[in-house]
Amino acid sequence: VIPYAKMGYWDASYAVKTTDVLALFRITPQPGVDPVEAAAAVAGESSTATWTVVWTDLLTACDRYRAKAYRVDPVPNTTDQYFAFIAYECDLFEEGSLANLTASIIGNVFGFKAVSALRLEDMRIPHSYLKTFQGPATGVIVERERLNKYGTPLLGATVKPKLGLSGKNYGRVVYEGLKGGLDFLKDDENINSQPFMRWRERFLNCMEGINRAASATGEVKGSYLNITAGTMEQVYERAEYAKAVGSIIVMIDLVMGYTAIQSSAIWARNNDMLLHLHRAGNSTYARQKNHGINFRVICKWMRMSGVDHIHAGTVVGKLEGDPLMI
Repeated sequence: VIPYAKMGYWDASYAVKTTDVLALFRITPQPGVDPVEAAAAVAGESSTATWTVVWTDLLTACDRYRAKAYRVDPVPNTTDQYFAFIAYECDLFEEGSLANLTASIIGNVFGFKAVSALRLEDMRIPHSYLKTFQGPATGVIVERERLNKYGTPLLGATVKPKLGLSGKNYGRVVYEGLKGGLDFLKDDENINSQPFMRWRERFLNCMEGINRAASATGEVKGSYLNITAGTMEQVYERAEYAKAVGSIIVMIDLVMGYTAIQSSAIWARNNDMLLHLHRAGNSTYARQKNHGINFRVICKWMRMSGVDHIHAGTVVGKLEGDPLMI
Protein backbone atom coordinates (compact mmCIF):
# COMPACT_ATOMS: atom_id res chain seq x y z
CA VAL A 1 0.00 0.00 0.00
CA ILE A 2 1.47 3.34 -1.08
CA PRO A 3 0.82 6.46 1.06
CA TYR A 4 -1.64 8.88 -0.53
CA ALA A 5 0.91 11.68 -0.44
CA LYS A 6 3.21 9.60 -2.66
CA MET A 7 0.41 8.67 -5.07
CA GLY A 8 0.12 12.28 -6.25
CA TYR A 9 -2.59 13.61 -3.94
CA TRP A 10 -0.18 15.99 -2.20
CA ASP A 11 1.52 18.73 -4.21
CA ALA A 12 2.88 21.67 -2.23
CA SER A 13 3.88 23.43 -5.45
CA TYR A 14 0.47 23.10 -7.13
CA ALA A 15 -0.65 26.29 -8.89
CA VAL A 16 -4.38 26.73 -8.28
CA LYS A 17 -6.39 27.37 -11.46
CA THR A 18 -9.37 29.71 -11.69
CA THR A 19 -11.42 26.74 -12.90
CA ASP A 20 -10.62 24.57 -9.86
CA VAL A 21 -13.20 23.77 -7.22
CA LEU A 22 -11.48 24.54 -3.92
CA ALA A 23 -12.40 23.02 -0.57
CA LEU A 24 -11.13 23.96 2.87
CA PHE A 25 -11.27 21.08 5.34
CA ARG A 26 -10.53 21.10 9.05
CA ILE A 27 -8.86 17.77 9.68
CA THR A 28 -8.06 16.01 12.93
CA PRO A 29 -5.62 13.21 12.03
CA GLN A 30 -5.64 9.98 13.97
CA PRO A 31 -2.75 9.72 16.46
CA GLY A 32 0.42 8.92 14.57
CA VAL A 33 -0.92 10.04 11.16
CA ASP A 34 1.04 12.84 9.52
CA PRO A 35 -1.19 15.87 8.74
CA VAL A 36 0.05 15.98 5.16
CA GLU A 37 -0.80 12.31 4.66
CA ALA A 38 -4.25 12.88 6.21
CA ALA A 39 -4.86 15.80 3.83
CA ALA A 40 -3.69 13.73 0.87
CA ALA A 41 -5.97 10.88 1.96
CA VAL A 42 -8.97 13.22 2.02
CA ALA A 43 -8.04 14.52 -1.43
CA GLY A 44 -7.64 11.01 -2.76
CA GLU A 45 -10.81 9.51 -1.32
CA SER A 46 -12.89 12.46 -2.52
CA SER A 47 -11.59 12.10 -6.08
CA THR A 48 -9.97 9.13 -7.83
CA ALA A 49 -8.24 7.02 -5.18
CA THR A 50 -8.98 3.78 -3.44
CA TRP A 51 -7.02 2.10 -0.66
CA THR A 52 -4.26 0.93 -3.00
CA VAL A 53 -2.88 1.44 -6.50
CA VAL A 54 -4.81 -0.46 -9.18
CA TRP A 55 -3.80 -1.21 -12.76
CA THR A 56 -6.96 0.47 -14.10
CA ASP A 57 -5.44 3.82 -13.07
CA LEU A 58 -3.47 3.51 -16.30
CA LEU A 59 -6.69 3.62 -18.35
CA THR A 60 -7.33 7.29 -17.64
CA ALA A 61 -5.49 10.57 -17.04
CA CYS A 62 -5.20 10.21 -13.28
CA ASP A 63 -2.62 13.00 -13.10
CA ARG A 64 -5.34 15.37 -14.27
CA TYR A 65 -8.26 13.99 -12.30
CA ARG A 66 -6.54 13.53 -8.95
CA ALA A 67 -7.56 16.12 -6.35
CA LYS A 68 -4.51 17.95 -5.03
CA ALA A 69 -3.98 18.80 -1.37
CA TYR A 70 -1.56 21.70 -1.67
CA ARG A 71 -1.46 23.38 1.72
CA VAL A 72 -1.77 22.34 5.36
CA ASP A 73 -1.84 24.90 8.19
CA PRO A 74 -2.28 24.31 11.94
CA VAL A 75 -5.59 25.60 13.29
CA PRO A 76 -4.82 28.42 15.76
CA ASN A 77 -5.28 27.58 19.44
CA THR A 78 -5.46 23.82 18.80
CA THR A 79 -2.87 21.08 19.08
CA ASP A 80 -4.29 18.40 16.81
CA GLN A 81 -6.32 20.17 14.09
CA TYR A 82 -5.21 21.41 10.69
CA PHE A 83 -6.67 23.33 7.78
CA ALA A 84 -6.24 21.35 4.55
CA PHE A 85 -6.64 23.15 1.22
CA ILE A 86 -7.68 20.85 -1.64
CA ALA A 87 -8.19 21.62 -5.34
CA TYR A 88 -10.45 19.59 -7.63
CA GLU A 89 -10.55 19.55 -11.42
CA CYS A 90 -13.92 20.98 -12.45
CA ASP A 91 -14.52 18.07 -14.84
CA LEU A 92 -14.86 15.72 -11.86
CA PHE A 93 -18.39 17.01 -11.25
CA GLU A 94 -21.59 16.73 -13.26
CA GLU A 95 -22.89 20.10 -14.37
CA GLY A 96 -25.83 21.47 -12.40
CA SER A 97 -25.96 18.52 -9.98
CA LEU A 98 -25.56 19.27 -6.30
CA ALA A 99 -26.07 15.58 -5.58
CA ASN A 100 -23.01 14.70 -7.64
CA LEU A 101 -20.88 17.51 -6.23
CA THR A 102 -21.60 16.44 -2.67
CA ALA A 103 -21.20 12.74 -3.45
CA SER A 104 -17.51 13.48 -4.02
CA ILE A 105 -16.80 16.26 -1.55
CA ILE A 106 -18.61 14.75 1.47
CA GLY A 107 -19.72 11.35 0.22
CA ASN A 108 -17.16 8.96 1.68
CA VAL A 109 -14.33 10.85 3.37
CA PHE A 110 -16.08 11.58 6.66
CA GLY A 111 -15.84 7.94 7.67
CA PHE A 112 -12.20 7.64 6.65
CA LYS A 113 -9.86 5.95 9.14
CA ALA A 114 -6.97 8.39 8.63
CA VAL A 115 -8.91 11.15 10.40
CA SER A 116 -10.73 11.10 13.73
CA ALA A 117 -12.78 14.15 12.72
CA LEU A 118 -13.31 16.14 9.54
CA ARG A 119 -15.17 19.37 8.81
CA LEU A 120 -15.81 21.09 5.49
CA GLU A 121 -15.30 24.75 6.38
CA ASP A 122 -15.66 26.52 3.04
CA MET A 123 -15.67 26.10 -0.73
CA ARG A 124 -14.81 28.23 -3.73
CA ILE A 125 -16.94 27.34 -6.72
CA PRO A 126 -15.52 28.55 -10.06
CA HIS A 127 -17.72 30.69 -12.26
CA SER A 128 -17.63 28.13 -15.07
CA TYR A 129 -19.25 25.51 -12.82
CA LEU A 130 -21.51 27.93 -10.97
CA LYS A 131 -23.15 28.92 -14.26
CA THR A 132 -24.49 25.39 -14.69
CA PHE A 133 -26.81 25.89 -11.70
CA GLN A 134 -29.93 28.03 -11.94
CA GLY A 135 -29.42 29.97 -8.70
CA PRO A 136 -32.17 32.00 -6.99
CA ALA A 137 -34.89 33.26 -9.30
CA THR A 138 -35.92 36.25 -7.20
CA GLY A 139 -34.73 36.90 -3.67
CA VAL A 140 -35.58 39.59 -1.13
CA ILE A 141 -35.93 42.38 -3.72
CA VAL A 142 -38.86 40.69 -5.45
CA GLU A 143 -40.35 39.75 -2.08
CA ARG A 144 -40.33 43.43 -1.10
CA GLU A 145 -41.99 44.29 -4.40
CA ARG A 146 -44.75 41.76 -3.85
CA LEU A 147 -45.28 42.82 -0.24
CA ASN A 148 -44.99 46.50 -1.26
CA LYS A 149 -42.73 47.01 1.75
CA TYR A 150 -39.65 49.23 1.45
CA GLY A 151 -37.33 51.04 3.83
CA THR A 152 -38.03 48.87 6.87
CA PRO A 153 -37.08 45.33 7.90
CA LEU A 154 -39.54 42.62 6.98
CA LEU A 155 -41.10 41.35 10.21
CA GLY A 156 -42.21 37.75 10.42
CA ALA A 157 -42.96 34.95 12.85
CA THR A 158 -43.67 31.23 12.96
CA VAL A 159 -47.07 29.83 13.89
CA LYS A 160 -47.05 28.26 17.38
CA PRO A 161 -47.82 25.71 18.61
CA LYS A 162 -46.39 24.26 15.44
CA LEU A 163 -48.23 20.95 15.88
CA GLY A 164 -51.74 20.16 17.07
CA LEU A 165 -53.77 23.13 15.85
CA SER A 166 -56.86 22.55 13.73
CA GLY A 167 -56.98 24.21 10.33
CA LYS A 168 -59.45 26.83 11.56
CA ASN A 169 -57.34 27.78 14.58
CA TYR A 170 -54.19 27.76 12.46
CA GLY A 171 -55.78 30.29 10.13
CA ARG A 172 -56.86 32.33 13.14
CA VAL A 173 -53.24 32.56 14.34
CA VAL A 174 -52.18 33.70 10.87
CA TYR A 175 -54.89 36.37 10.81
CA GLU A 176 -54.15 37.69 14.32
CA GLY A 177 -50.40 37.85 13.68
CA LEU A 178 -50.70 39.66 10.36
CA LYS A 179 -53.41 42.02 11.62
CA GLY A 180 -51.19 42.80 14.61
CA GLY A 181 -48.39 44.13 12.42
CA LEU A 182 -46.42 41.22 11.00
CA ASP A 183 -45.57 41.27 7.30
CA PHE A 184 -45.68 37.48 7.05
CA LEU A 185 -46.04 34.28 9.02
CA LYS A 186 -44.60 30.90 8.15
CA ASP A 187 -45.20 27.23 8.73
CA ASP A 188 -42.67 25.39 10.84
CA GLU A 189 -40.46 22.62 9.51
CA ASN A 190 -42.55 19.67 10.70
CA ILE A 191 -46.05 20.81 9.82
CA ASN A 192 -46.92 18.89 6.66
CA SER A 193 -50.15 16.88 6.49
CA GLN A 194 -50.87 15.19 9.81
CA PRO A 195 -54.20 13.73 11.01
CA PHE A 196 -55.03 16.83 13.09
CA MET A 197 -54.71 19.11 10.04
CA ARG A 198 -54.33 18.05 6.42
CA TRP A 199 -52.38 20.26 4.06
CA ARG A 200 -55.34 21.49 1.99
CA GLU A 201 -57.11 22.57 5.15
CA ARG A 202 -54.02 24.46 6.28
CA PHE A 203 -53.51 26.18 2.93
CA LEU A 204 -57.14 27.30 2.67
CA ASN A 205 -57.32 28.63 6.22
CA CYS A 206 -53.94 30.36 5.89
CA MET A 207 -55.05 32.15 2.73
CA GLU A 208 -58.32 33.16 4.39
CA GLY A 209 -56.33 34.65 7.27
CA ILE A 210 -53.98 36.43 4.87
CA ASN A 211 -56.81 37.94 2.85
CA ARG A 212 -58.74 39.06 5.94
CA ALA A 213 -55.63 40.67 7.45
CA ALA A 214 -54.82 42.43 4.18
CA SER A 215 -58.35 43.84 4.04
CA ALA A 216 -58.22 44.95 7.67
CA THR A 217 -54.83 46.68 7.43
CA GLY A 218 -54.73 47.84 3.84
CA GLU A 219 -51.31 46.19 3.49
CA VAL A 220 -50.09 43.25 1.46
CA LYS A 221 -49.56 40.22 3.72
CA GLY A 222 -48.19 36.72 3.21
CA SER A 223 -47.45 33.34 4.76
CA TYR A 224 -44.89 30.69 3.80
CA LEU A 225 -46.76 27.47 3.02
CA ASN A 226 -44.70 24.35 3.69
CA ILE A 227 -45.01 21.96 0.73
CA THR A 228 -42.53 19.37 2.06
CA ALA A 229 -43.87 15.85 1.53
CA GLY A 230 -42.88 12.21 1.24
CA THR A 231 -42.55 12.17 -2.56
CA MET A 232 -41.88 14.73 -5.28
CA GLU A 233 -45.29 13.98 -6.76
CA GLN A 234 -46.88 15.15 -3.51
CA VAL A 235 -44.58 18.17 -3.34
CA TYR A 236 -45.65 19.28 -6.81
CA GLU A 237 -49.32 18.69 -5.99
CA ARG A 238 -49.09 20.88 -2.90
CA ALA A 239 -47.10 23.54 -4.73
CA GLU A 240 -49.66 23.74 -7.52
CA TYR A 241 -52.49 23.99 -4.99
CA ALA A 242 -50.69 26.75 -3.08
CA LYS A 243 -50.36 28.70 -6.31
CA ALA A 244 -54.00 28.07 -7.24
CA VAL A 245 -55.33 29.46 -3.96
CA GLY A 246 -53.28 32.64 -4.33
CA SER A 247 -50.04 32.14 -2.42
CA ILE A 248 -46.92 33.82 -3.80
CA ILE A 249 -44.44 31.86 -1.69
CA VAL A 250 -43.86 28.26 -0.63
CA MET A 251 -41.29 26.69 1.63
CA ILE A 252 -39.44 23.40 1.84
CA ASP A 253 -37.16 21.70 4.37
CA LEU A 254 -33.46 20.94 4.00
CA VAL A 255 -34.15 17.33 5.01
CA MET A 256 -35.90 16.81 1.65
CA GLY A 257 -32.49 16.28 0.09
CA TYR A 258 -30.47 18.11 -2.54
CA THR A 259 -32.20 16.69 -5.61
CA ALA A 260 -35.67 17.44 -4.25
CA ILE A 261 -34.58 20.98 -3.36
CA GLN A 262 -33.25 21.61 -6.86
CA SER A 263 -36.43 20.20 -8.40
CA SER A 264 -38.59 22.41 -6.17
CA ALA A 265 -36.53 25.46 -7.11
CA ILE A 266 -37.01 24.76 -10.81
CA TRP A 267 -40.76 24.51 -10.27
CA ALA A 268 -40.76 27.79 -8.31
CA ARG A 269 -38.87 29.61 -11.06
CA ASN A 270 -41.15 28.24 -13.79
CA ASN A 271 -44.25 29.25 -11.81
CA ASP A 272 -43.06 32.68 -10.63
CA MET A 273 -43.18 31.68 -6.96
CA LEU A 274 -40.80 32.61 -4.15
CA LEU A 275 -39.09 29.67 -2.42
CA HIS A 276 -38.00 29.65 1.22
CA LEU A 277 -35.83 26.90 2.72
CA HIS A 278 -36.00 25.87 6.37
CA ARG A 279 -32.65 24.47 7.44
CA ALA A 280 -34.25 21.56 9.31
CA GLY A 281 -31.57 18.99 10.12
CA ASN A 282 -28.69 21.40 9.59
CA SER A 283 -27.32 21.20 13.13
CA THR A 284 -26.78 17.45 12.88
CA TYR A 285 -23.67 18.24 10.86
CA ALA A 286 -23.04 21.99 11.34
CA ARG A 287 -23.00 22.45 15.11
CA GLN A 288 -19.84 20.53 16.03
CA LYS A 289 -16.82 22.73 15.31
CA ASN A 290 -14.43 19.92 14.44
CA HIS A 291 -16.67 17.60 12.42
CA GLY A 292 -19.38 18.05 9.80
CA ILE A 293 -20.13 20.91 7.43
CA ASN A 294 -19.99 24.64 8.10
CA PHE A 295 -23.38 26.31 7.59
CA ARG A 296 -21.64 28.75 5.25
CA VAL A 297 -21.16 25.88 2.80
CA ILE A 298 -24.80 24.79 3.10
CA CYS A 299 -25.88 28.34 2.26
CA LYS A 300 -23.72 28.35 -0.87
CA TRP A 301 -25.13 25.00 -1.98
CA MET A 302 -28.69 26.18 -1.41
CA ARG A 303 -28.17 29.35 -3.45
CA MET A 304 -26.74 27.21 -6.22
CA SER A 305 -29.84 25.02 -5.95
CA GLY A 306 -32.09 28.03 -6.48
CA VAL A 307 -33.82 28.80 -3.17
CA ASP A 308 -34.58 32.50 -2.70
CA HIS A 309 -33.79 32.67 1.00
CA ILE A 310 -32.87 30.35 3.82
CA HIS A 311 -33.70 30.02 7.51
CA ALA A 312 -30.48 31.39 9.04
CA GLY A 313 -30.92 30.78 12.76
CA THR A 314 -30.76 33.41 15.49
CA VAL A 315 -28.37 34.98 17.98
CA VAL A 316 -31.08 35.09 20.68
CA GLY A 317 -33.67 32.65 21.91
CA LYS A 318 -33.53 28.91 22.49
CA LEU A 319 -31.27 27.78 19.63
CA GLU A 320 -27.50 27.90 19.27
CA GLY A 321 -26.31 30.67 16.96
CA ASP A 322 -23.07 32.41 16.01
CA PRO A 323 -23.52 36.16 15.32
CA LEU A 324 -20.64 36.16 12.83
CA MET A 325 -22.10 33.22 10.93
CA ILE A 326 -25.56 34.78 10.73
